[in-house]
Amino acid sequence: MTELYFQRHRRLRQSAAMRALVKETYLQKEDLIYPLFIIEGENIKNPVSSMPGVFQLSLDKLAAEVDEIVELGIQAVLLFGIPAEKDAVGTGAYHDHGIVQKATRLIKERHPNLLVVADTCLCEFTDHGHCGVIEGEQVLNDPSLDVLARTAVSQAKAGADIIAPSNMMDGFVVAIRAGLDAAGFQHIPIMSYAVKYASSYYGPFREAAEGAPQFGDRKTYQMDPSNRMEAIREATSDVEEGADFLIVKPALAYMDIIRDVKNTFPVPVVAYNVSGEYSMVKAAAQNGWIDEKAVVLETLLGMKRAGSDLIITYHAKDVCRWLEEK
Repeated sequence: MTELYFQRHRRLRQSAAMRALVKETYLQKEDLIYPLFIIEGENIKNPVSSMPGVFQLSLDKLAAEVDEIVELGIQAVLLFGIPAEKDAVGTGAYHDHGIVQKATRLIKERHPNLLVVADTCLCEFTDHGHCGVIEGEQVLNDPSLDVLARTAVSQAKAGADIIAPSNMMDGFVVAIRAGLDAAGFQHIPIMSYAVKYASSYYGPFREAAEGAPQFGDRKTYQMDPSNRMEAIREATSDVEEGADFLIVKPALAYMDIIRDVKNTFPVPVVAYNVSGEYSMVKAAAQNGWIDEKAVVLETLLGMKRAGSDLIITYHAKDVCRWLEEK
C-alpha cells in the first residue's frame, strides 16, 4: 500500500476529556439575558400560546418569577411592558407609574444585584402599534426622539441598569444619551438594538407584547433582511453616538451579521434569539422531532461562536438548568 501523508485531526477528539481540553467556545449562565413581559392588573399569569413556557405576568406574580431567575443564576432580565391603556404617543412608556417603571422598582428592591435592562420603545404603548409618533400613516423620526429620550430617563430614574432602545429611529442613541446625561445618568449604559431587521421571526413576540402595528408594517425603519453592509452603517452610527452594547436581531438567520459586527466594533455584541426562533424549537420538541436540550445548547453555542458576547433568549431558564446537569 502506498504510504499516505495526511493530518490526524481526530487525535484531539478521542475522549470527552480531550475534547474539553481543546474546546474553543463556551456557553455559560453569565451570557444570558431573560426577557419578561409585565402586564397591568393583578393575579395574572397569562400563557403566551405561541411561546410555550412564556407568560405575561402582573406585578404580584413577578416576585416569585425573579426569585427563580436569581436562584438559577441568571444575572440580567429584559423588561417589556403591557399597559392597561394606550394612546397615540405612548404616554405610558415614560410615566413614573408606568408598568416597566413599577416592575423595575419591584425587582431592584427585591434583588438589587439583578441587572434590569429596560426595552425603550413605544410600540407596546401606542394604540397604533408603531415604534414612534405618527402623522397619518407616516412614522415621524425626529418627534419620536423626544419621547424616546423621555422614556429612557424615566426608566433610569426607576432603577434600570441598562437602557435598550429598540425603535430603530435615526439618531435614537444620541438623543437618549443626551437625555440621560442631562438628567444625571451619565453612568447608565445603552444597549442599542443597532442592527434590527424587519423579520418574519417576530410573530410570537407580537402576541406576547400586544404590540403589533395596526396598519402597514415596520419596513420603513427596520432593516431589509437582504442587506449586510447596511448593518455596519447602522452599527457605526450607534457607536459614534454613544452605544455601549450592540444588539443584532434576529440571531439565527443572521450569524454572518453577528460576526461582521464583532469583527468591526470594540464593544460587547448581543444576539437576540427571538420569539420565532424559540417557538420553532418548542413546537418541534413537543412533536418529538428534535432533542430540545441538544438543539438549544447547540444553537446558542453557535451564536457565541459567531461572535456574540451575550444572548437574549427565552430559553435562559432551561439553559441554566441544563448547564447545571453538566
